[in-house]
Amino acid sequence: MIRVLIADDQPLVRRGLALILAPDPAFEVVGEAEDGARAVALAHELRPDVVVMDIRMPVLDGVQATEELARTLPESRVLALSTFDMDEYVVAALRAGAYGFLPKDISPEELIAAVHTVHTGEAAVAPRLLTQLISTYVRVSARPRPPATAPAGLTPRELEIWQLLATGFDNAEIAGDLEISVSTVKNHITGIFTKLGVRDRAQAVIAAYESGLVAAGHASG
Repeated sequence: MIRVLIADDQPLVRRGLALILAPDPAFEVVGEAEDGARAVALAHELRPDVVVMDIRMPVLDGVQATEELARTLPESRVLALSTFDMDEYVVAALRAGAYGFLPKDISPEELIAAVHTVHTGEAAVAPRLLTQLISTYVRVSARPRPPATAPAGLTPRELEIWQLLATGFDNAEIAGDLEISVSTVKNHITGIFTKLGVRDRAQAVIAAYESGLVAAGHASG
C-alpha cells in the first residue's frame, strides 16, 4: 500500500484528490496539509511514501517544502501540482527534488498512474512537457556546448544519449534512434545520472540546458 499525504491550500482540491485516491486499495491517504510548513511537519510525523504537493501555498510554498523534504526526508517523494502546464515554479520544484509534476486538470487515471510512478522512483513528467518547461524557464549558461569529451567523464555514447534525453526523447525513442535496446539505454542513463551527480531525468535535463549541451528551442516535436 502506498501512503500518500496531500498538500494544497484549497480544501476542495485536497478533498477531491483524496476522493480519487482513497477508494483504490493500493493507496492510503494518511493526511492533508493546508500549507507547505504543515506538509513538512506532517510528512515527518506520518512518513508518507508520496507527497502530492501544490506548488503555490501560503506560509511555506511548495518549492521550499519540497526542498526541505528532499533534504531531510528523501524517502517521502514529492509529486508537484500546478494550476498551469507552463509554470516556472514547476522547474524550481523539480530542481528542489520533486519526482514529478502534474497540472491540476489531469484525469483521475493520470493522477493514480503518476503516484505509482513516483513511488517507484521514476520521474512522472512527460518527456516533451519536461523539456518544454525547462527550455522556457531555465536560465541557460552562455557558455558554448561542451566538446565530445563531455563533463564528468561521460563517454561519447553517454553524451549522445544525454543530449537526446534532454531534447525530449523517451527511452524507446532513444533506443530506436541509436539502434540499441531499451535496456541498454536504461543502463547508460543510470551511468549518466551517476556521473552528473543528478537524481533523475528532470535534473539531468536541467543540467543539459545549464551546461549548454542543448539550447532553448531545441526540444523535439
